Amino acid sequence: MGTQATAQALPMAQVRAYLVGLQARITDALEQVEGEGGARFLSDAWSKGPGERLQGDGITRILEGGRVFERAGCGFSHVRGPQLPPSATQHRPELAGAPFEAMGVSLVFHPRNPFVPTVHMNVRMIAAGHAGAVPTCWFGGGMDLTPVYGFEEDAQHFHRACRDALAPFGESLYPRFKDWCDEYFCLKHRGEQRGIGGIFFDDFSELGPERSFGMLQSVGDAFLGAYLPIVERRKAMDYGQSQVDFQRYRRGRYVEFNLVWDRGTHFGLQSGGRTESILLSMPPHASWSYQREDAPGTPERALLEQFLVRRDWL
Repeated sequence: MGTQATAQALPMAQVRAYLVGLQARITDALEQVEGEGGARFLSDAWSKGPGERLQGDGITRILEGGRVFERAGCGFSHVRGPQLPPSATQHRPELAGAPFEAMGVSLVFHPRNPFVPTVHMNVRMIAAGHAGAVPTCWFGGGMDLTPVYGFEEDAQHFHRACRDALAPFGESLYPRFKDWCDEYFCLKHRGEQRGIGGIFFDDFSELGPERSFGMLQSVGDAFLGAYLPIVERRKAMDYGQSQVDFQRYRRGRYVEFNLVWDRGTHFGLQSGGRTESILLSMPPHASWSYQREDAPGTPERALLEQFLVRRDWL
């Protein structure tokens, strides 16, 4: 089945139930990593009613000041709007101005220890159509890893988990989505990758509604296994102020990407979404340096030369 898949073919309540459950599983797992006496998620339920640009509801869950995570945000949203914003129609011009419904889970975790990588994951569904026309339903998402200090085994583990999540749906999907991730998570104004990548897909419905949703579920379900073993390996490593300074410098690059290039951020802001929830991906501390140059042979230089490049990690 091509892109003209009917939204009614996949009950929206089924998608919503999965996404709400996924958010709960992931945040519960992070609280276990924080341990007894560690930080806990604040749950902020919100809704948008008649008279607002969007209608709908969601749950923003945020953890700050933890032992392991300096800031971790995981949000669920389910919104409806009168017309798709430009960021969602650049590849679907026939849907410009169409009413839409969108729901998803998006997360970014910023660890305290600079040796634990930042991670991002997003899974979402959008349905849209003009009055009287068959609605179009598509999926997007993926996950990607952004280390401050690079470790080959971490990158390999993360990419293996991504490959294995997609394997039941076609052997061609991992290399295709891996290349898409490398292309998407690139700071084009600097000619620099944001991290070591992972997988990314958008405007996806080619497997039909049920199987495309199944693929989305497989990606969401794979996240904890892809990320938490890396956290466990790195969270107790010793570090000092120089590593923290470099972490904040690299976080500055993260902020640049989210504000300048990220379509999800643009979609949320253009459609009148909830600003606090849209910007939960921002780190608590970030910094910028003018033309910073790290010495050859240092781990900081190795990040740029060996990890922030497009590689076959498998």
